[in-house]
Amino acid sequence: MNGSHAALHQIMDELATVQTENKVLLCVPYTMLDVKSNDVVQIGAQDVSTHERGAYTGEVSGAMLAEVGVKYVIVGHSERRMYHDETNDVVRAKAQMALANGITPIICVGETMEEKRAGKTFDVITSGVRESVPENVHDDIIIAYEPRWAIGAGITPDAEEIADAHRAIADTLAYMGLDGTPILYGASVNSENVAGIVAIPNVSGVLVGGASLKPGEFIPIIENVK
Repeated sequence: MNGSHAALHQIMDELATVQTENKVLLCVPYTMLDVKSNDVVQIGAQDVSTHERGAYTGEVSGAMLAEVGVKYVIVGHSERRMYHDETNDVVRAKAQMALANGITPIICVGETMEEKRAGKTFDVITSGVRESVPENVHDDIIIAYEPRWAIGAGITPDAEEIADAHRAIADTLAYMGLDGTPILYGASVNSENVAGIVAIPNVSGVLVGGASLKPGEFIPIIENVK
């Protein structure tokens, strides 16, 4: 819940000159979804309702997102799970609603510090994938691994921790018939660590948080991903 139309237009203008062969996506608040994508950056949403239509004041449906041209939406972000008590069942319903409207869901999974200390990391992230991904999905999803204990804390898991988590997610997806599904890493990503992170096996890209609000920080991250 940051930014403004003016700030978004500014960052879009600056990103338009970035040289990259990679996909760059900005997931913005609903009120900014009217900003058009350009040759470098696509616009996505931060959430979607589980409901198709009806008396659900304040909710935004998949059809409404599709109507304004949204192609991607984040579901189950760590903050949605933390502050809105979203369960894997809720996340799966949101992902299904996105898919039903031709929108690719970016499905987030990750463990808390309490779960990490209890040795439940792999149980949490593998069950998160199994229970949050809708049935009969083919290649229309993206998974994002968010170690919730590292977000906003300035802590980055070491390469082995990231590799182990992404391998567990990749193995789970393969078992589900979804081998090759992109898996993003997201927690305390910056321009100095991003190249090392994306070099880790099974890391397909990054989900950037606060750094994406500042062109001076976000652009070097994009440029450092080869």
